[in-house]
Amino acid sequence: MGPIRELWNRKTRKHLAFALLVGLALRLFFVFYLPTLDIDTELYKELGQNLLVHHAYAYENDAGTALVPSDIRVPGYPVFLGVLYIFFGDSQRAVLIAQAFVDLGTCVLIALLAASLAPERSRQRVLIAALWLGATCPFVANYAAVELTEVLATFVTAAALLVLVWAYRRELEPALAVRKPSAGTLWFLGGVAVGLGSLVRPETPVTLAAPAVVLAAQWYKPSDWTRLLRAGVLLAAGLLVALAPWAARNWITLHKVQFLTARYVQMPGAYIPAGFYAWTRTWLVTYKDDDAVLNRLEVEPLQIEYFPPSAFDSSEERARVAALLEDQHNESFTFSPAADAQFAELARERTARHPLRTYLIVPFRRALTLWFTPRTELLPYEGQWWPLIRQWSDYDTDFAVGALYVALNLIYAGLALAGAYSMRKQRGVALLAVFVIIRTVVLAYEHFTVEPRFVLPCIPAVLALAALVWASGPRKEAPIT
Repeated sequence: MGPIRELWNRKTRKHLAFALLVGLALRLFFVFYLPTLDIDTELYKELGQNLLVHHAYAYENDAGTALVPSDIRVPGYPVFLGVLYIFFGDSQRAVLIAQAFVDLGTCVLIALLAASLAPERSRQRVLIAALWLGATCPFVANYAAVELTEVLATFVTAAALLVLVWAYRRELEPALAVRKPSAGTLWFLGGVAVGLGSLVRPETPVTLAAPAVVLAAQWYKPSDWTRLLRAGVLLAAGLLVALAPWAARNWITLHKVQFLTARYVQMPGAYIPAGFYAWTRTWLVTYKDDDAVLNRLEVEPLQIEYFPPSAFDSSEERARVAALLEDQHNESFTFSPAADAQFAELARERTARHPLRTYLIVPFRRALTLWFTPRTELLPYEGQWWPLIRQWSDYDTDFAVGALYVALNLIYAGLALAGAYSMRKQRGVALLAVFVIIRTVVLAYEHFTVEPRFVLPCIPAVLALAALVWASGPRKEAPIT
């Protein structure tokens, strides 16, 4: 661990202090001036309070007379809230300030991650650049101002990526093979870290696909398959160790095998209109449409005007959907199995007509939404910036904020691409790049909503790669561990 200590000299400590102060000011600005609530906030709070008061992971039934054990959400964030309630009571301000400090911890992890990838002569410069990129990035910082999982999920994911990069480099650098902890220990700890992240956000296990891909590319020869299997077993063992208590609780309390949570995070016994969701995945590509349709699905009538023209291939199809909404949904806010089957049939018909649309064009456009939509969903601005000329002619604060956030998105992405390319031969760079790609693909193809916040755990990898723009010198040197 010596090289890490050597990086924290007087110069880097000074940058650390100033960067974290600026970062704290940014996060406290969001906390004090732009706090917000989300539809999931009350559920997380209720689960956290019941953990503390009743020692039960449960929510109250509709009558408020009994607690209902549930696996509707993984327990990481409610446990985080419950711990804070012990010390500060049910204080939203205390939770948000705590999240601000957690996010500052993520900034330090980003700096260490970037330094782990940089050539020796550039490590200090890269570490400082990463510190400032993390401290001043508003995309995760503004989530400190809402009681949601994003800040904690991003922190744990950054920690997992750091351990995985250390394990990967230690495994492949002969000079480091004798150092402690061993590569095997780090693979196991990396699996544990991913497991802990999975208890905050249930899609986190996809992180393990990144080391799987880069290791398989490295060890494709039969002579290396034993090493590949060993790393895989250790990663899986660490993941299972972290998830085992939650799985055991679900087996004992709910009498079912559940390591994470249900795909559609539904209430127990709730009917899931899987056919309707399959139909939306043939056209839903923007956060605006997600908010207009999916976020209203269970709480209010859906009017045909809420749907974009791209949801229909013909006037007959539009009429079929309008009739289904009016006859089957708009009084009960649910779909019967028969109505849902008709939406499933619509999805099959649309896919048969245009398979490339369903399997390529729509997922690609969803990926663009995840990454390049102005991240203003928590701000009192819609972030309207396009068409650029028309919005510029009506210049206002909404346009300025939207344009600024889009510009920052493009800058971070451009720096990350440049840094990854310039340091592409550094061990660990490919692991981060593959992680970002795989998580984006999984969310674009498999997730039933299109919410930009779900790629926020990729931000540490993006900023670490971006900081490599400040690297120089030989590309094959001993890694920082």
